[in-house]
Amino acid sequence: MRVHLIDGTFELFRAHYSKRPSHTAPNGRDLKATVGVVQSLLFLLADTDEAVTHLAVAFDNPIVSFRNRLFAGYKSDAGIDPALRGQFDDVEAAVAALGVTVWSMKDFEADDALATGALRFAAEPSVTQVRLLTPDKDLGQVLLDERIVQVDRIRKKLITEASLRADKRLAPASVPDFLALVGDAADGIPGLEGWGEKSTTEVLSAHPHLEDIPDSVADWKVKPRGAEKLSAVLARERTQALLYRELASLRGDVPLPGALETLRWEGAPRTAWLDWCERSGAGSLRERPTRWR
Repeated sequence: MRVHLIDGTFELFRAHYSKRPSHTAPNGRDLKATVGVVQSLLFLLADTDEAVTHLAVAFDNPIVSFRNRLFAGYKSDAGIDPALRGQFDDVEAAVAALGVTVWSMKDFEADDALATGALRFAAEPSVTQVRLLTPDKDLGQVLLDERIVQVDRIRKKLITEASLRADKRLAPASVPDFLALVGDAADGIPGLEGWGEKSTTEVLSAHPHLEDIPDSVADWKVKPRGAEKLSAVLARERTQALLYRELASLRGDVPLPGALETLRWEGAPRTAWLDWCERSGAGSLRERPTRWR
């Protein structure tokens, strides 16, 4: 059995900024992004190769979490297009109307929910694989052989622990350290000056965690270009780097509702689904579900 866990916020942003046609509900609300997410889910549910049986979609609602209390520069709702921000509740209602489990995050992030779900359900004997449908690089920290993998649907790419090690020269456990040093603009993590991807992976391949990197560059097992400058920056900003790693470390203890069987997709509840199609002006999607209940 596979479990599919989807980053709904990523899908919502992707749909909003895509070239797909605009969509306005009968009440005048902009639902372009919401309809885009629903169409993407319908396509996934009809995909015989993915063979979806159990799934959940996680959303940031709002885009504020405990991390904003740790670091003022962390990502938030500030600056988001109001037409997009106004659909955060709409998209959750739409996904629920399709009969799909929704995880709405209020203090944690969608990625924390995905990480928690992946670790929890990968431990279930009946689960052969947890598939994380998101390209977000921070989810690399929970990859586990072939049991927890990422699926980048845009690039049609499967990311596994083995491919992460081969392509990025990183172990999953070093991903938060990597993001702390290099930074992650999408999350508002600035990283440290001069620490680029190549030099960082080289250092972390020998010293997997920030605590393992010696204070003196003379004790480094590897010497990337500019090692002396990198060492000086880390010595000066090690406390900040540890904070950035905390920001990049996903939580595995989010209180998600329900057990594995609550994720089973039994089909679209006909009344709720047809009602949503009517209210959203998405009549062309009325008969798109492949299963009903």
